Amino acid sequence: MIIAKFGGTSVADAAAITRTVNIVRGCVDRQPVVVVSALAGTTNALIAAAEQAATGHLVTAIAQVEAMRDRHLGVVTELLGDGDEALDIAAEESMLFDELAHLAEALSVLGYLTPRSLDMISSLGEQLSAPIVTAALRRAGIDAELVDGRDVMITDDSYGRAEPIPDLIAAAAREHLAPLIRGGKVPVLGGYIGATESGVTTTLGRGGSDYTASLIGAAMEAEAIEIWTDVDGLLSADPRVVQGVRLIEHIRFDEAAELASFGAKVLHPNTISPAVKRGIPVFIFNSLRPEGVGTRITFDAPRLPVRAIAGKNNVVVVKVRSPRMLAAPGALRAIFEVFERNRTSVDVVATSEVSVSLTVDDDLHLDAVVAQLRAFGDVSVERGRGIVALVGAGLGESSPTMAAALTAIGDVRLHMLSLSATGINLTLIVDGDQVKPVMQRLHAQFFGGVPA
Repeated sequence: MIIAKFGGTSVADAAAITRTVNIVRGCVDRQPVVVVSALAGTTNALIAAAEQAATGHLVTAIAQVEAMRDRHLGVVTELLGDGDEALDIAAEESMLFDELAHLAEALSVLGYLTPRSLDMISSLGEQLSAPIVTAALRRAGIDAELVDGRDVMITDDSYGRAEPIPDLIAAAAREHLAPLIRGGKVPVLGGYIGATESGVTTTLGRGGSDYTASLIGAAMEAEAIEIWTDVDGLLSADPRVVQGVRLIEHIRFDEAAELASFGAKVLHPNTISPAVKRGIPVFIFNSLRPEGVGTRITFDAPRLPVRAIAGKNNVVVVKVRSPRMLAAPGALRAIFEVFERNRTSVDVVATSEVSVSLTVDDDLHLDAVVAQLRAFGDVSVERGRGIVALVGAGLGESSPTMAAALTAIGDVRLHMLSLSATGINLTLIVDGDQVKPVMQRLHAQFFGGVPA
């Protein structure tokens, strides 16, 4: 049994869904569970409509709702024609859009948008796409069965970035998915969405459909998890930034996880974790070119000093300095508890005995974090920074590689430098406008090409 997850671009329109149907047809004998994202751009449009309604722009919000309705119903007609099945699916889709319009009206009256109500609205994308894909599979002669993702993906109530509860997900998968698979059916469910134990709708955060696929794969002890997207696989760098990038055909779990965390857009950062725990290989394929090699993620890929380079902008550096930290037991723990209390993740850390520097890329609660950190000493905040990460399982064992990396970047100012505890990631904090040229220079150094 495999998990086949199709992202937004793989279900973007009727042509994309037809390609997805053909891919599923080719793996029916492997007992696939199909996980789908919303049609490309739908989640953004849903969030925008909710925000418009909550800020008093109801007419604009309703216009966005109607544009989404037209798009989805157009896909239904193109895929299914105008028979009874098409009419039934169109009626179900319209009911969801009617519900969305009523929610927009309610938000315009309330004048504010809560995380819980935003989850309810943003979850509609997958509730809309999964029935369409299921119907398209059936029309192609595949015995597909729609499953509500909220019946399987049980989470806590951290709306907007809910935390899955693996034991409950495993039990729900055995209840709702296993019987269908044993009966020869192909379950289809929307990713990204879940529900609390009491049934309140939640979401896993952006990119959460990958996470859904991995969690279900772990729960069902799948033989493989396939992520179908619009690129050929993981690459040695972002092709929008670096010319001459290379496809990574085989990569280690830990390397892929690092790349996902530090800017690679192909995988959601959480995707790897459930697969790692079960040792389930993850494959990345291009639904536009299903004949391609793709990327295989396993434990046993060769150890290379440099596998890939990742980067991201809009990073904030927070520095805490205080002589009181010198030999003070528990100082670092207390500092990190501030970030935990304020639900702010830390990416990179560098410490001395009297200071700690760290980076965050979500500054939603940063004002509260800084206010609480002032209890420890002087706090400074530096915005407009960027991260460039050099990733390779053999990196920490190769001093010449690290020396070559620092030589390659030349006179670019470094604000922080950190080698991960596992020695797999050399992280450089630079000015935001230097991320692109630094990535280009490093790629030229280790993979060839012309540096910036």
